[in-house]
Amino acid sequence: MPFRLLIPLGLLCVLLPLQHGAPGPDGTAPDPAHYRERVKAMFYHAYDSYLENAFPYDELRPLTCDGHDTWGSFSLTLIDALDTLLILGNVSEFQRVVEVLQDNVDFDIDVNASVFETNIRVVGGLLSAHLLSKKAGVEVEAGWPCSGPLLRMAEEAARKLLPAFQTPTGMPYGTVNLLHGVNPGETPVTCTAGIGTFIVEFATLSSLTGDPVFEDVARVALMRLWESRSDIGLVGNHIDVLTGKWVAQDSGIGAGVDSYFEYLVKGAILLQDKKLMAMFLEYNTAIRNYTRFDDWYLWVQMYKGTVSMPVFQSLEAYWPGLQSLVGDIDNAMRTFLNYYTIWKQFGGLPEFYNIPQGYTVEKREGYPLRPELIESAMYLYRATGDPTLLELGRDAVESIEKISKVECGFATIKDLRDHKLDNRMESFFLAETVKYLYLLFDPANFIHNNGSTFDAVITPYGECILGAGGYIFNTEAHPIDPAALHCCRRLKEEQWEVEDLMREFYSLKRNRSRFQKKTMSSGPWQPPTQPGTVSSPESHDQSREKKPAKPKIPLLSCPSQPFTSKLALLGQVFLDSS
Repeated sequence: MPFRLLIPLGLLCVLLPLQHGAPGPDGTAPDPAHYRERVKAMFYHAYDSYLENAFPYDELRPLTCDGHDTWGSFSLTLIDALDTLLILGNVSEFQRVVEVLQDNVDFDIDVNASVFETNIRVVGGLLSAHLLSKKAGVEVEAGWPCSGPLLRMAEEAARKLLPAFQTPTGMPYGTVNLLHGVNPGETPVTCTAGIGTFIVEFATLSSLTGDPVFEDVARVALMRLWESRSDIGLVGNHIDVLTGKWVAQDSGIGAGVDSYFEYLVKGAILLQDKKLMAMFLEYNTAIRNYTRFDDWYLWVQMYKGTVSMPVFQSLEAYWPGLQSLVGDIDNAMRTFLNYYTIWKQFGGLPEFYNIPQGYTVEKREGYPLRPELIESAMYLYRATGDPTLLELGRDAVESIEKISKVECGFATIKDLRDHKLDNRMESFFLAETVKYLYLLFDPANFIHNNGSTFDAVITPYGECILGAGGYIFNTEAHPIDPAALHCCRRLKEEQWEVEDLMREFYSLKRNRSRFQKKTMSSGPWQPPTQPGTVSSPESHDQSREKKPAKPKIPLLSCPSQPFTSKLALLGQVFLDSS
């Protein structure tokens, strides 16, 4: 019986190590080492083609061997590919690209940018690269990971998005001008995913910078969607962010909704937030009750639950991977195998597939080299070791190379029926598709670390542990180290314990005559304000009057270090030098 990964409430910091499965039905599973090298070659064919023909534009046009700007003007493919370079082991190119991005990327430009895409690709890519910089041999500045050039770039990009959240509901507009904010005539209609896909990047940014505004706006947006669900527990796929009224009432797990559900789970794991997980589990119940049929997921009317579109969308293929993160392995495998049959039928996943007819939907026959089914295969292989999942990886490599490889990279497949190509290579091909393929075939990659190795880093806030594993991929496959969120702040529970000790300390000091004499001659003593010290006793009294009751520390948590260790690091605060 294969090993099964069960994550209580999804709140684990480290995924379990791979358990190797038996060979395939023909007696031979795909050779991971062989396909690992094939995937690496795919990456460099695409990456080098971009550098030679398209940089500094956002994306490569592989049929004409030139470039174009798509989601802004950020050299997007370079940002999206940066952490993939490290995963493939290329530290020298990672270091070079970090310098190139610092010198060439400017967010003070008069460009209308997608709030969603800029967040997942640019903010997410820069945050991930920032947190991986030390591992990549970059000479990091003092205070890292709480400071650094890539972090400042990520913060600058995210601040450009904040005006979009200034709506009566707190749900963001879909587009913002990076120089002028939201255009006066901007449509207020935004898709659900475009509202609920910020908590991973924005909470990470708040934790690293100390500015709560990013996490705050992301949480408000999540809650407004939650409060807008129907009586049967479903959400639609487009909503008016000014009025909170649903504009498109089709409910499903695919396009326009997908990463909202994904971020409830990943946000719960990243932040150890049981409320977010409880929200997802309630949605999951409604999804099973109203949209699942024979391990397929259809689109239904959000208020009535009646089927509106009996179609599978390729974007839905992330769902088995998400199911694996909450421990629902059996259902995940059944759904994955349904999706895999479509891949075998066409050599890729068409954007829309009519389930009753068993064929593509008109004008939705293309495959833009999306990663979602490969992503699910990677998660499920980590959980089960089932060789069928390696077979999907093998089929993906063979199909993509045979159908879409051209002289200048890999081209989007315009029509899976006749394999006509389109003149575009999306940046997510290097950020996600190739990355997930490589990780599927590379069980020893540092991303799969089970906690047996780690790095201890000293920050202005004490010691923290990084690189122990449990990376959370954002929806653009940029890995975030969850331990990093504890590096640049003290946990509230720890802060209160420090306050208790400090109040006792200052109380003892007040009782000493010399201290009293000093305060009478020079006025009330003010303790230092540099990082790691505390405020005056008076402010302690005021803060403790307003302070809520101490919450219990979650059973499954990843504190940056034991509290006693932090006392040792900050020991000089408690020394009586008189």
